[in-house]
Amino acid sequence: MTSLSVEMLAAEAAEPITSAGNAQLGIAVLAGIAVIVLLITKLKMHAFLALTIGSLALGSFAGAAPADTIASFTAGLGSTVAGVGVLIALGAILGKLLADSGGADQVVDTILAKASGRAMPWAMVLIASIIGLPLFFEVGIVLMIPVVLLVAKRGNYSLMRIGIPALAGLSVMHGLIPPHPGPLVAIDALDANLGVTLALGVLVAIPTVIIAGPVFSRYAARWVDIKPPENMIPQRPSEELDRRPSFGATLATILLPVVLMLLNALVEIVVDNPENGLQKVTSVIGSPLIALLAAVLVGMFTLGRAAGFTKDRLAGTVEKSLAPIAGILLIVGAGGGFKQTLIDAGVGQMILDFSENWSIPALLLGWLIAVAIRLATGSATVATISAAGLVAPLAADMSTSHAALLVLAVGAGSLFFSHVNDAGFWLVKEYFGMNVGQTIKTWSVMETIISVVAMAFILLLSLLL
Repeated sequence: MTSLSVEMLAAEAAEPITSAGNAQLGIAVLAGIAVIVLLITKLKMHAFLALTIGSLALGSFAGAAPADTIASFTAGLGSTVAGVGVLIALGAILGKLLADSGGADQVVDTILAKASGRAMPWAMVLIASIIGLPLFFEVGIVLMIPVVLLVAKRGNYSLMRIGIPALAGLSVMHGLIPPHPGPLVAIDALDANLGVTLALGVLVAIPTVIIAGPVFSRYAARWVDIKPPENMIPQRPSEELDRRPSFGATLATILLPVVLMLLNALVEIVVDNPENGLQKVTSVIGSPLIALLAAVLVGMFTLGRAAGFTKDRLAGTVEKSLAPIAGILLIVGAGGGFKQTLIDAGVGQMILDFSENWSIPALLLGWLIAVAIRLATGSATVATISAAGLVAPLAADMSTSHAALLVLAVGAGSLFFSHVNDAGFWLVKEYFGMNVGQTIKTWSVMETIISVVAMAFILLLSLLL
């Protein structure tokens, strides 16, 4: 299959690659997802390989020619990586600069110096939300765990009273706020406006993180009253540095891409004229690529140089930041390939028919599909990508705001009830020294609260917009 034929097939997305009816397509979807689930959960296969094989299985069960299935998968993989791959890479660089320079520690120490007693859980959720903006969830946990354990130990707090708000802040950012991979892929799949999604995501995230963080932590601390495990309190990552970036410079660098993207969204709403000079400028500087690139370039000075990094160390930091995201890029790309296979097989039209016949609101349908895939695979990213692909046709006739809300609904569903098939479940369990039952009572319940509360606010906004 030549690259030209792949491009031609992608251009003819409206022409299904199979003539299967809705019943056969429904079986094909279930079979494809079942293959992915079994490969990930039973055989412990990497999600990239599982998604690739699941896509081929989907096409086969739908009666599509193997060559057409391969072409659809390849086209989807390429377009997804092209759409979000560079953004993920830039986010990884910014996160690595933040961690290695001590900028993350500077934000943490400054906020903690102002908080004590009852304010501490609120300080933890604020720190985690700020730190979680440019960082992947796993990286955010690694950065926050030393802080959580040290604060709990020195202040004699219940570990859950301090830890749950931090985990809630990181998880909400990961599931709802771009430039995290899941929301970015959903935005790309649903052709949503990034700035509007970001703005609405922040509106949903604030009450959600308050309820799932500081409020729920009171109950979690009663259910599981444990002290921080001594063997898990590591050395702070930036103690070896002679100096660190200032709090103001670090915060400004973290928030720079967010501000630029929100500015672009605001100008688009207020001006609403593509020929306007101001809108032309903001559409460039507020595009995700330029906004994140600007933050990385600024961060090299405000974070790297401020910490005393030489040119060689800066180059090394950038190089080290890219290696760990190879797996993420492959998973995201394969998820895009699975999404395109779903669309080209005609599953999108089947979902449209199903939605019309059963009168299920598109936002609720997107959330339910993401919940089902999350429970089955354990991966929030896989759930977001797959669900976004399934409900993509529903976004075609939506307003800008409702398309953004559909992205958030899918993201909220992808966070539902993390359990034993989720790597994050085991990460939290081991860091906090809990058993499986304690982890379910705290972490799993917290994730469910985030998913349900976020969806409630998303539905509320859909009535207002």
